[in-house]
Amino acid sequence: MSRQRVIVTRPAREASRWVADLRGAGVDAIALPLIEIASLEDRSPVEKAWQRIAGYDALMFVSAAAATHFLGGASVGRIGAAAHCRFWATGPGTVRGLRAAGVPASSIDAPAADAVQFDSEALWALVRSQVRPGVRVLIVRGGDAAGQAVGRVWLAREIAEAGATCDAVAAYRRLVPAIGEAERHVIEEAADGSAIWLFSSSEAIANLRTLAPAADWRAARALATHERIAQAARDAGFGRVRVSSPPLSSLVASIESFE
Repeated sequence: MSRQRVIVTRPAREASRWVADLRGAGVDAIALPLIEIASLEDRSPVEKAWQRIAGYDALMFVSAAAATHFLGGASVGRIGAAAHCRFWATGPGTVRGLRAAGVPASSIDAPAADAVQFDSEALWALVRSQVRPGVRVLIVRGGDAAGQAVGRVWLAREIAEAGATCDAVAAYRRLVPAIGEAERHVIEEAADGSAIWLFSSSEAIANLRTLAPAADWRAARALATHERIAQAARDAGFGRVRVSSPPLSSLVASIESFE
């Protein structure tokens, strides 16, 4: 087993899977979710989106949580109402969420499971040919504490520049998690560089700064799954930051080589 302890910061459900995979590969991994996934207090925007579903050609899901909260409670009839749509996903976790909700694999467009990157850019390279004037795309994503959809500006702009129409709906909320003494202890200990922080979201870094505003991260180490996330870690003060592609084998190699 690798002597490097790794702190996985994804939301609880995804963090559990990542921890299990890393431990299976011999890495000493623990979960410290830095994003809380919560249901919407008002689901009327989701219901309105379903009422307009016949007008969309593609549904883009930013995460497994988006798939679960938008499709998980849908009836068979509702899933059928969206059968004409292409289902876009940025990575394998989202694909699993769509498949669990009953979406056939043949209807899903996503980067390969061993792709170098799982993000909007990689997805766009696959689906760009589907987008033309008259096409309508719905981005299903998380919202802020008030349930307002935020993010994916780049993809929405690309869709609009291709002449199509892009709407967005929040299917769940992303919150700063409440933490206890055990979690605070992990944060305090890991600030000295004795563990590697694994970040797959800039939002997790922002939430960490909110939870530990006085922490000094100059000795801390961070492994990020995208250069934008790595830059957020540098901006937060992390002294040593590396970028790794998301597949497990790449993460393990990066962890083992991180000095």
